[in-house]
Amino acid sequence: MGREIGELDSRPHLTFTFCCAFINRCWCNPYFRTISESQEELVPTRKANMGGEESTPARTPSPPPPKKEFDQQWRKTCWSKEERDHMVDELRNFKLSDPDVGQLRCLLYGPVGVGKSSFINSVNNVFQNRITSSALVASTSGTSFTMTYDTHYIQGRSGEKRLPFAFNDVMGLETQKNGLHPDDIVNALKGHLPEGYEFNPFHPLSDQKREFIQNPRLSDKTHCLVSIVSADKISIMSKDVIDKMKNIRAEASRLKIPQVVVMTMPDKACELVNKDVKRIYYSKAIKEKMELCSNELGLPMNCILPVKNYHEEGMLDNDMDILILNAMTQIMNFANDYLWQLQQHAI
Repeated sequence: MGREIGELDSRPHLTFTFCCAFINRCWCNPYFRTISESQEELVPTRKANMGGEESTPARTPSPPPPKKEFDQQWRKTCWSKEERDHMVDELRNFKLSDPDVGQLRCLLYGPVGVGKSSFINSVNNVFQNRITSSALVASTSGTSFTMTYDTHYIQGRSGEKRLPFAFNDVMGLETQKNGLHPDDIVNALKGHLPEGYEFNPFHPLSDQKREFIQNPRLSDKTHCLVSIVSADKISIMSKDVIDKMKNIRAEASRLKIPQVVVMTMPDKACELVNKDVKRIYYSKAIKEKMELCSNELGLPMNCILPVKNYHEEGMLDNDMDILILNAMTQIMNFANDYLWQLQQHAI
């Protein structure tokens, strides 16, 4: 045994040759190479600089930013000119559940500066096929521009009577005791406010006042309550205003009046929509705003209707009209369903 070791030690070149052959054979084996390469990936690459110090580990590439839109529309919408014209004709010829009412009355309310009057003008634009200004609008204001309770009718075609729906715009909601008094919205819901009534933030109309409508007709009452909010401001709305809106909604619910939310200014909340209105139901940002609105005000998503009001445009836009008409169709259907329910209980 000692002789064999001595013979091996006396021939070091054979030991070296044997080791090299073994290493080379292992490296050629795919199994060993895979293990070796995977272990190398686990060890940060370090390079010595001129001073002998080690450099920092190589940085892992950051993941790509998340996509801003879905692969397909999450709310199906037809954007054709034919669909636009079809909805216009349907609303022009809308049949009321109770023809004696005359017009379905929609009450618009919400914070200051969210586009309540602009929505009325936008609807009127669609049916007049031109830019209009039936409801006065302030370009910028920190306080409410609307000060009186007025009914806005929509004119029909030449020779036709007015269309079967109307809007009431009210003073904007503000924090604390500023802006519209919530009790006056309740008065409007019940039909107690006279035409031209001037709002007083501190003193809502009392049933002791001469102008208070003691026995309102069904046509004086609200048939659909429309909350107006701005997509770019919903996340910063004050708790005080949100609480006022919830209390108003609660009273409308007690009266069984249907409700929707019209969410304006989606173009200010999403760059995709600012570039192309048709991307509104592809936009993740807009869906998030609608979900936030649903959570804050307590309405289901299918009752939240985004629209882009006419503001700086000088001509009508088919895509903007589609959103406005979709909102109006749902509002009219809800209001008409409410009339039908009232009729059934009156029988």
